[in-house]
Amino acid sequence: MNLAVAGPLQPSHLAVLAPAVGGLLTLPLVRRSGRATAVIALLAALVGMAAAGVLLAQQVTGVAVTGPQTIGSLPVGPALDVPLRLQVNRWNVLVAAAVAVVSFAVQAFARWYLWTDPRYRQFAATVGIFTAGMQLVVLSGDLLLTLVGWELMGWCSYLLIGHDSAREKARRAAYKSFLVTRLADAPLVLGFALLATSAGTTSIPAVVAWFTEPPLAGAQTVLTVAMLGVVCGVLGKSAQLPFQDWLPDAMEGPTPASALIHAATMVAAGTVVLAHLLPLLHAAPVARNVLLVLAGATAVLAAALAFFQDDLKRLLAWSTVSQVGLMLVALTVVPSTAGPDLAIMHLVSHAAFKALLFLMIGWLTVLVGGTVVQRMSGGIRRYPQTRTLLAIGLLALAGVPPTVGFVSKDLILDEAAKHAADGARSAALGFAVVALTTVLTAAYAMRAWLVVQHRTVFERRSLDTSVEDSRVVADVGIVELLRDAPQVDEFGHEAEPVVESDPFEDEPEPTALGRLGLVALGAASLLGGALVITPLLEIEWQQPNWLLVAAALLLMLAAALLVRVMSLRTRYGDAAEHTPQRWRSAASRGLGVDGLYVALVARPVLALARLVAAGERQLDTGVSGLASGARRLGDSGESLHRRTPSSGLVAILAGALLVALLGVALW
Repeated sequence: MNLAVAGPLQPSHLAVLAPAVGGLLTLPLVRRSGRATAVIALLAALVGMAAAGVLLAQQVTGVAVTGPQTIGSLPVGPALDVPLRLQVNRWNVLVAAAVAVVSFAVQAFARWYLWTDPRYRQFAATVGIFTAGMQLVVLSGDLLLTLVGWELMGWCSYLLIGHDSAREKARRAAYKSFLVTRLADAPLVLGFALLATSAGTTSIPAVVAWFTEPPLAGAQTVLTVAMLGVVCGVLGKSAQLPFQDWLPDAMEGPTPASALIHAATMVAAGTVVLAHLLPLLHAAPVARNVLLVLAGATAVLAAALAFFQDDLKRLLAWSTVSQVGLMLVALTVVPSTAGPDLAIMHLVSHAAFKALLFLMIGWLTVLVGGTVVQRMSGGIRRYPQTRTLLAIGLLALAGVPPTVGFVSKDLILDEAAKHAADGARSAALGFAVVALTTVLTAAYAMRAWLVVQHRTVFERRSLDTSVEDSRVVADVGIVELLRDAPQVDEFGHEAEPVVESDPFEDEPEPTALGRLGLVALGAASLLGGALVITPLLEIEWQQPNWLLVAAALLLMLAAALLVRVMSLRTRYGDAAEHTPQRWRSAASRGLGVDGLYVALVARPVLALARLVAAGERQLDTGVSGLASGARRLGDSGESLHRRTPSSGLVAILAGALLVALLGVALW
């Protein structure tokens, strides 16, 4: 076995190892000091971000070595080669950089957000290991390494979602996410095993080459079965139908954990895996069509459910489910000769604005005391320091130009329209999905904005009262009389001048480093669309379909205006108040999917368990009865004999020995 790194550590190694080492060192080296924990976690995140930045710079300048860097090999016999390699290319270094930036922003924000949390040390360590798992999936050139990173993220997500383990809801959400994703992971493991054993290697480039050039007899069936298993695992990790319900419940975890899971790690990992295996996905049309239908249905359904949520954090969760559906749809509508650039562009775009939105909602939660609509209503009017960044995040989510969300969604829409015009039915379905999801996204983003900027009843009453008071004073004319009069106290002495203070200076705010991370995410959300002109992505952007762009913007504007009209004369500025209560209740319950889980999975499994337990009890009863009968029979034989069994046995042995000695003597 050769697991030594060949040569010095390279940036690709550091991008994976730095956050992992930081996470592992935090637990044994730091006992109770939150400051020391933060220093280690932030330094590790900074090193990982610097390594990803070097990889990015190498690709932009064209000096990178695109071949895989060997980190070791695992000899398991001549039938299977396990090279355990990393690889870098123009798009996965972009994803690695996005993951590193989001991880650093989350670590910086969490130091403030979890300042008084006694389990901050465990949280920071888990975030580091989680980031390493995602970077391993992104930079892996080996199916086994991909699986290691994949499962590492599943374990860390369980820990992060159940961070507040004292609460029953947090524990239940952690169990649910773990079980649902593990159920979906079983077919993925089988799919990876089929791919590796058929090709005789776990190297991703070699596996892709073996199945695509030239095709062997029987390979198509194996490939279809294997890719269906991989698609199943991706659907589970990405919270797509029929596994979509675990992600909104995962909001029981701390908001920084939600930002990491939703923006750039676990939920987006499926898109990265399929991007690595994209030629195989197109070579297995059954698996590709299954992915298109389920991801497309999820994108539309989740966008509709997001509109009806009475908790803004759950609104963002369903938004993530919908946006990941768009990423997966983008992988299916491109031709077989194209790369995964459209999906990767939207992944990076989503990482920026969704991390920003979650962290800003976390900041606002600290200020207003909750995430439900009633608490959030008018939040940015009371705390205007949150206004600008939250507005940028929602504009990018809605896809308003010139934000990065507009660029990434428009590119997918344009590509789907081109291939739909050429007669591709899958592209036509993808176009309909993206168009409808874009309109629904604009609607729920507008709803969220109207809630947080709503003028509350208290503010309106205060304004009306102040206006009436000013009218009364103006009528008396006392304002003119006292304009230049000195201020005196009750004894006639001149009073001390009143020093005006900032009404928000005592409000909790993130640290300078935390605010820097938020500003960086805001800048990426606003200006990240410029990525399309870099050599990192091969996207045709020079000739956009302006008619399609205009039509999409008009539909988005119409949806936003409709939501605005619906929000009028509502208590909290919430347009969803005008929808039937049963719709909102059903949406909050995820359309009752939990009930389906109980009816179709939990109850049959429990019934089978009870049946097995009853059978074991009957078997145990029979065995115990035989043993008891044998014991009673032995007791009866002993009572009939005059001597104890032990003394009788000694006598028999002594007699046999005496006969044997006499026989030898007489011989």
